[in-house]
Amino acid sequence: MKRKAGPKNDPVIDSQILEKALDGVHSDQIKLTTGCVVCSSPCAPNSAEGLCWVCRRLKISAWRDLEGAENQAASQE
Repeated sequence: MKRKAGPKNDPVIDSQILEKALDGVHSDQIKLTTGCVVCSSPCAPNSAEGLCWVCRRLKISAWRDLEGAENQAASQE
C-alpha cells in the first residue's frame, strides 16, 4: 500500500513542544557540568551533596565501615 502524497514540510512535532523538550535536555546537561566538591568530576544527577558517583559511593562505604566499627566496639564492652 502506498502512502498518500502530501506536503513534505509538515512538521511531525509542534515547534513549541520541540522547544520545551530541547530546553529540558539543555537543563540536564547544565546539571551534569557542575563539578564534584571533592574531585571536580561531573556530579551525579541524583546527588544532593554535589558529589560524583565515585565519591558518593566512597562516602556510603565509609558510613557503613564506621557503623560496623561502632557496633563492634559496643559489643566488646
